[in-house]
Amino acid sequence: MTQEWICNNEDETGKAARAIADMVQYPCVICLHGDLGAGKTSFSRAMIRHILGDADMVVPSPTYTIVQTYDDDALWHFDLYRLDDPEQLYDVGWEEALNAKLCLIEWPDRMGGLKPQKTVDITIETLQDGARRITLDA
Repeated sequence: MTQEWICNNEDETGKAARAIADMVQYPCVICLHGDLGAGKTSFSRAMIRHILGDADMVVPSPTYTIVQTYDDDALWHFDLYRLDDPEQLYDVGWEEALNAKLCLIEWPDRMGGLKPQKTVDITIETLQDGARRITLDA
């Protein structure tokens, strides 16, 4: 299944994230692809807030911590941008994360051979006019 959204602002990106959160089957691993600044973390925040039912929830970027967990470890959010070696994932709970309801992974290309076989892949591209194209491949 491939679906696409064109989002002109962060609110529209949030709507796409909520729609995707409602259509995927859990448990699942979602891999977020896109260049630096494409909107992967904004997308993740909107999805996490929607799944947890708290639109005002503080959802920090895991850029420096590599991972943030929510809802008694039912939801894991990884940002692998700063990962030096895929084996470092084991130091931050990787095996436990794969048993969670949802595992969101920014920069999945840094996982090497640890990327699960079955994932939902989402690509966020910045278009010439500043809009974002969000493509879901499940």
